[in-house]
Amino acid sequence: MLWSLIKILAFVAAVTAMTYGAVHLSDLQGGATITFAGIEVSLSPLEVVAGLLALVVLVWVGLKLLGLLVATFNFLNGDETAISRYFSRNRERKGYQALSEGMMALALGEGHLALAKATKAERYLEKPELTTLLAAQAAELVGDRAKAEETYKRLLEDDRTRFVGIRGLMKQRLDAGEKDTALALAQKALELKPKHEDTQDVLLQLQAEKGDWQGARATLAAKLKAGYLPRDVHRRRDAVLALSEAQDVLADGASIEQREQAIEANKLSPDLIPAATMAARSYIADGNTRFAQRILAKAWTAQPHPDLAAAFAEIAPDESPKDRLKRFRALTKINPDHPETRMLLAELNIAAEDFPEARRAIADLVEKDPTARSLTLMAAVERGQGADDAVVRGWLTKALTAPRGPQWICGKCHNIHPAWVPVCANCHGFDTLSWSAPPKSDVSMPAGAEMLPLIVGGPAPGDAPETPNDAAPNTTEVLPPDPDEANEKRP
Repeated sequence: MLWSLIKILAFVAAVTAMTYGAVHLSDLQGGATITFAGIEVSLSPLEVVAGLLALVVLVWVGLKLLGLLVATFNFLNGDETAISRYFSRNRERKGYQALSEGMMALALGEGHLALAKATKAERYLEKPELTTLLAAQAAELVGDRAKAEETYKRLLEDDRTRFVGIRGLMKQRLDAGEKDTALALAQKALELKPKHEDTQDVLLQLQAEKGDWQGARATLAAKLKAGYLPRDVHRRRDAVLALSEAQDVLADGASIEQREQAIEANKLSPDLIPAATMAARSYIADGNTRFAQRILAKAWTAQPHPDLAAAFAEIAPDESPKDRLKRFRALTKINPDHPETRMLLAELNIAAEDFPEARRAIADLVEKDPTARSLTLMAAVERGQGADDAVVRGWLTKALTAPRGPQWICGKCHNIHPAWVPVCANCHGFDTLSWSAPPKSDVSMPAGAEMLPLIVGGPAPGDAPETPNDAAPNTTEVLPPDPDEANEKRP
């Protein structure tokens, strides 16, 4: 609309300028005298200017006629397309001009103008591989999905534009939430262009969401072959897909295949915690406890985790607490200063009723980096040492407002998952979960929450502890605690 207004104003200004010039020329004195063959002609200034303009027009028409005569001469000499090329040259010029203007309008977000220019360019050029794509993108920009779909389907008729048409339809189906159809279109598009990176990414995402792990591994291998994926990243993601495939097989009850795939996933990425635990349990089921212990120790070196400790406990489920504490030294001597190692050591000593040693294991944790689990363990230590109920309740009350500690968090959308999954349930990101502590909330606890320790008894947050190792700073984390969290993973 603004462009139309500018053109109208420009036309009015041009007419005004021409009128003003004509009036000014008519008022001028003098003129020009032309003498030819004894004939003398006197012209006013206005007539001189009009004559010059007419001469320019005649020259332009003469050049056009000359070009037509040359084309006719070539046609008579055997060039059958000379005359058609002469008349189509002007059409091509107008068509390419409309095409370029449509592309500029599309880049500027002027969808209706781009659609009009695409229609004009198609009328002049008759080259659908250029104009139809512009028309489809313009239709999408203005929200005309029906016209966009019809235009993309027209692209399927030409081998040169079939890939573009399929990708356009695929994106439309993705926007509409029709992922099964989009998956089929992505597979077809990749058959046409196996090395197209964006199509590979879309297909891999759709296959992972659908649970087609074998297909996803094939797509991942294609990305590696095309050079779009570093080899170490490929090994990690291939391990995630192998683990996901193993989990599905386990759910179906095919234990032999599940064991093989779990072991394969662990070999591809030894630091992948779910793969390590599943492979270890496969070896335990086969009676090969030495391999199971080696896998869990290697994974613990990379990232201590409660699931690894739980699997390590399954190696000898009937052992006594003291024997277990001795056997677990294979883990606790690795990363001894890690919070998970220290809490594991506290749990083992609590089970063995060595409460002073359990206190020494987590004393610094409850002071410097308290979590619901470490504070709950301290409550168990106090109970084991015969402390009053008020003291035990005081530690449990502190756990109410303490952070939950590391959890499975999506690095893309920061959504928290109760267990590891290959695809985030919120943003559908593939292989985005990591075991880490969530960011602390800026939301304050409701008024009166600081009075909870005084209500239930025991030391209030911020007060002097009753014993040197009882102190734990108050926090305002609003994540809900899990009272059984400390005991769920206890070996």
